[in-house]
Amino acid sequence: MSTAVKPHDLAAALANADLIFDRATLEQAIARMAQPIRADYSNDDVPVYLTIMHGGLPFAAQLAMELGALGLDLEFDYLHATRYRGATSGGELTWKHRPATPLQGRRVLLADDILDEGHTLAAIRSWCLEQGARDVRIAALAVKAHDRCVPGIHADYVGVEVPDRYVFGYGMDYHEQGRNLPAIYALKD
Repeated sequence: MSTAVKPHDLAAALANADLIFDRATLEQAIARMAQPIRADYSNDDVPVYLTIMHGGLPFAAQLAMELGALGLDLEFDYLHATRYRGATSGGELTWKHRPATPLQGRRVLLADDILDEGHTLAAIRSWCLEQGARDVRIAALAVKAHDRCVPGIHADYVGVEVPDRYVFGYGMDYHEQGRNLPAIYALKD
């Protein structure tokens, strides 16, 4: 076993981070989000529920259960498009997996961990519309507090607002680590 120090040590990051939202607070926020989503979809209008991998997985699973408890059926699929690939700033969009479910004429609900500047979500939303989706809505667990969003992109359903800092946990990674932390942390400045 190597004793070399990891270049991006998660334990060190946690020691240098503030707890922004704990698990109970996030679960309450997700339950609150489910109410307006349920109100926006009728029983005969089952949305295609697209989880945006990898970060959206923990949030999307929790939100799906809350929606199911409210009687809303979902047609599950996923996509994997990234601009980060382990880095802390985005580059060109790379598609790793596109949904197999036809989107023509369907309502689509995208579930993602965070809306930061929105470049990735804007591209995904545009792609869904190009595939013939008649409506595309975004559910984001967290929205970052700043004014740098891509024009025209916003989350239709928001769990919490996080500071304009490097955040991780509950799907968001710290150099591909910590996605399964049951809370959201922000690195100290």
